[in-house]
Amino acid sequence: MENANATTRERIADYLRGRTAAAGTIANEFDIPTTSALSHVEHIAQSLDGTDEQLLAAPPECRDCGFSGFDDRANRPSRCPECRSESIEEPLFRVE
Repeated sequence: MENANATTRERIADYLRGRTAAAGTIANEFDIPTTSALSHVEHIAQSLDGTDEQLLAAPPECRDCGFSGFDDRANRPSRCPECRSESIEEPLFRVE
């Protein structure tokens, strides 16, 4: 889109159409806090309802044991419920 009049949310949606990114990456790219990036991603998912596109989310994953069955697929948990490790990969998002 690269439209100067586009909202941050529209620009993030366009960004995610071309690549897979974590909330931290989105936050850095658009110079916003990570919590705002997650909020934008949640709203993008809602706005895509009823369209031919969807927001795909890869859940967070423990780097130590590989656990990925977290209850909230969009947020990064503080530690793994299986091995108690704090080494958790951020969830990844993409619009397809």
